[in-house]
Amino acid sequence: MDFLRPSGLDEALAMKAEHPDAVPIAGGTDVMVELNFDVRRPEALLDLGRVGELAGWTQENGHVRLGATVPYTRVVTELADVLPGLAMASRTVGSPQIRNRGTVGGNLGSASPAGDAHPPLVAVAADVEVASVRGTRTIPAREFYTGPKKSALAPDELIVAVRVPKAAGPQQFAKVGTRNAMVIAVCSFAVALDVANKTVGTGIGSAGPTPLRARQAEEFAAAELPWNDTGSGEPLRDNIVRAFGELVGAAARPIDDVRGSAAYRRHALSVLARRTLGWAWHSAQQEVSN
Repeated sequence: MDFLRPSGLDEALAMKAEHPDAVPIAGGTDVMVELNFDVRRPEALLDLGRVGELAGWTQENGHVRLGATVPYTRVVTELADVLPGLAMASRTVGSPQIRNRGTVGGNLGSASPAGDAHPPLVAVAADVEVASVRGTRTIPAREFYTGPKKSALAPDELIVAVRVPKAAGPQQFAKVGTRNAMVIAVCSFAVALDVANKTVGTGIGSAGPTPLRARQAEEFAAAELPWNDTGSGEPLRDNIVRAFGELVGAAARPIDDVRGSAAYRRHALSVLARRTLGWAWHSAQQEVSN
């Protein structure tokens, strides 16, 4: 196995073009597990650890451009105010050691349906920036995943960054597992409220072949939430919360596996959806009252 170690983005793209089967590695939290258990043996590893262009983040035009190798720890400590949903999800990833090494870019690259970063990115309609020696293009996060551990990346492309809209209202993330972290989610859910535009975004994880949206739940909540009464202090009506949860559960496409049954996943997602919508609405109420 070859070990390729570029010192800049141009060199990395050239190496990826020459070795399209090379597996990119940043934190290595997924790749090294697969290597240790002999799940796969790629012809080469492409270490992106010294590619400085991927290691930072900037704010521009109402978005955060998050470099592909920025670790979860920095998302939590530096971006919780502007990307609260992604920061919440990042807090649940593995142990502190894993969060120090693992990256949102790596989560996207593995394209696992259970990836914790995926639901918040889907909920806010983030964009994935990818590049090759042929140029740069942007793929909507909602179209990035094509199947279990498959994505829209071409063989010669690398994930460069993800462009995430700054929060336009409260966001929440929750997942079900045997623990809060250091566990693959049985299912997970993210919700994002845009109070000014009166819209709702959703993201479902670990309950389908790819991360999913609950479109009908989004449309229902956007139409039924009492947006004009945000500052009233009144909790959401129970019928709204329950109907939202049912629509989220119906949008899932789960399977039975060792972590849980399809029926349990649907039920758990319904509960998560009810809770997170209630939490988000409560936060919206507090923001107005303050």
